Amino acid sequence: MNARTTKTVLPAVAMTAVSMVLTLAVVVMWLGTAMPWPVALVVGLGIDGGWLATLAYERRLAAQGDHSHAVTGVGWSFGLIAAGVLIAHALTAEESAGAWLAVAWLPIAAKSLWLVHGLWERTALTPNALGAIRGIQQEARDEAAVARARLRAEATTEETRLTAVTQAGARVARVQAKTAQTLSRAWSTLETARDGEDTGRALTSVTNRVTPDVTPRWQLPVWGPTEPVSPFSLDAAPALTDEALDVLVDEIRHSETPALSYREMATRFRAAGHSASEVRLRAAWKRVAA
Repeated sequence: MNARTTKTVLPAVAMTAVSMVLTLAVVVMWLGTAMPWPVALVVGLGIDGGWLATLAYERRLAAQGDHSHAVTGVGWSFGLIAAGVLIAHALTAEESAGAWLAVAWLPIAAKSLWLVHGLWERTALTPNALGAIRGIQQEARDEAAVARARLRAEATTEETRLTAVTQAGARVARVQAKTAQTLSRAWSTLETARDGEDTGRALTSVTNRVTPDVTPRWQLPVWGPTEPVSPFSLDAAPALTDEALDVLVDEIRHSETPALSYREMATRFRAAGHSASEVRLRAAWKRVAA
């Protein structure tokens, strides 16, 4: 019996001993007035002996990993009989009835302690198993702590990144606002210079005259990029007829020996500057190669 088992078996043994002594004393004192005391002693020993016998058999079955409901029922019957004797004596006693009634629960308590001890034994684990369980629990706690630390680190990194991006964006916005303000002041200055009477004459005097006696108006520069638009567009080349297309395809096909494939012919056809849809070109190829 190891140290863990003694935590539950010692209280059960002590409670059982107290209950048996108390039951034997009550039976002898109570029944001794109605019958000879040896007979009362035999009755008390019979109750205690039956209780001990069933308890010993239950412990033997438990050691073998077995269990009998019949033996358990008989053991509880002896416990109830002992408790009933104590309760009956307390109810019929003329003195200290409350004190006798207060200890009448001891047999039931002893049986309950043995039940708790049996459950303890069935669920007990070896030190190796308990060590393995503690190791698994510690490993799970370690993993959880590492995961929490990783999440906190990632959150801190993301917060730092967002702060840096926000600050950079704020700096860019300030620079853009300052630049726009500077350009606005410069544009306002140019507008004022162009609209001024004296300043306008001074600026236009340095420009070239388009026609005699006409001074061109000085225009403000365009604020922003500009792209010149071509004033003309290329005219689409006229489409080739089927006969002309067949002649061109046949000439290009037989320009080398052996004859070119369709892909090579199409490449040279378009490289020569000719234009035809893929459908018409393939149809001409089929007509020529047939």
